[in-house]
Amino acid sequence: MISIIIPTYNHAPELRLCLASIKNQSYQDFEIVVVDDGSIDNPESVARQYSNLQFVRQPNLGAPVARNKGFELARGEFVIFVDADVVLDRFCLEKMHKKLIENSGCSFVYSAFKIGSKKMKYIEYNKKELSKYNFIHTTSLIRREDFSRFDINLKRFQDWDLWLTMMKDGKIGIGINECLFKVIHPGQGTISTWLPKFIYKFPWPIMNYIPLAVKKYYYSRDIIRKKHSLM
Repeated sequence: MISIIIPTYNHAPELRLCLASIKNQSYQDFEIVVVDDGSIDNPESVARQYSNLQFVRQPNLGAPVARNKGFELARGEFVIFVDADVVLDRFCLEKMHKKLIENSGCSFVYSAFKIGSKKMKYIEYNKKELSKYNFIHTTSLIRREDFSRFDINLKRFQDWDLWLTMMKDGKIGIGINECLFKVIHPGQGTISTWLPKFIYKFPWPIMNYIPLAVKKYYYSRDIIRKKHSLM
């Protein structure tokens, strides 16, 4: 069984679409755990429309805490963390599950995906590249016994930290070069916020100006680098 863990914070409309895409999956051996991280838009009214679903509420403690809470309640042999603003392709679970079953030496499987209409570049699993930057989305299927939990002290790059921690423990992943899900509302304060890559590579210091978003990116990136001795 696959446990689908969904953290949500004031995304009831998106949660409705997310759950609808899960209900429509070709692979049906799953349970759903929705963790409300202190929302005020009543996601419970959306979640209660679906069977085989646990709904729990916590104060606003952040996505890493919500994800770990969902994992504590999960019963599946495999787990996948699906943000409330993510819509799964109909064959997402089936293809990820099949790939992981066929590759017993791998601890997790990830895929290509879209943010809005933009397809993010797919990169084959590579330890050297993963040590430089993250190319694996949180929405990846993980073997339960290999999951290392999210670091609740991190504000950003919790997914990158997870993959680096698992890599350090000798647990590797494998990718699928297909878009198996889409982030539907990026850039609205969600945990799926992304900026174009060129923004971070632009020579801002030469211009004696660095945008706040880029400063936050550098700061958060360096926290991960220091934690994993990548600096």
